[in-house]
Amino acid sequence: MPSPDYIASLREDIVFSDTLCGQPLTFHTTWGLFSPRGIDAGTRLLLDHVEVGEADDCLDLGCGYGPIGLTLARLAPKGRTCLVDKDFVAVDYSNKNARINGIGNAEAFLSNGFSAVGNRRFQVITSNLPAKVGKEMLYLYLYDAFEHLHPGGRLYVVTITGLRRFIERGFKEVFGNYDKLKQGKDYTVALAVRE
Repeated sequence: MPSPDYIASLREDIVFSDTLCGQPLTFHTTWGLFSPRGIDAGTRLLLDHVEVGEADDCLDLGCGYGPIGLTLARLAPKGRTCLVDKDFVAVDYSNKNARINGIGNAEAFLSNGFSAVGNRRFQVITSNLPAKVGKEMLYLYLYDAFEHLHPGGRLYVVTITGLRRFIERGFKEVFGNYDKLKQGKDYTVALAVRE
């Protein structure tokens, strides 16, 4: 049986630092959140291909503990970045990480997809899309993203490479365009623009 000290250590925050898009950030995470010990390869690949203007309003859909959204907030200091997740623990950690990193132009809140986003609109929406949500939810994400983008706004997603054909069809159906920015063995980054 594990020692009480070991069990207590599992309850402590996992803390690590990384540099994303040239931005040094420190993250507090916990077990049960996605990729708690470090930035996953899909997130890193997505951030390598996102273009953000300094005054862009951004949304990170399914933010986890905030690596994508907080990086966007740093890159767009004159804009506002919303981070949404359906997991209250993820939202708590995203807000905590915004405070720890002194990022005042970002807020995280609970939302099932876009359900709590209201009528806000964005220049940039990003997501490290989880394959396990199912195709119905993925379609809702695409349609809702289109509705919440300003004209000329961009949707960037990273998915497991096995979903790339579905994303290509969905982007062409909803946005009328699709740009594969990077396809690796495991992950594919795609872009759609609201024209």
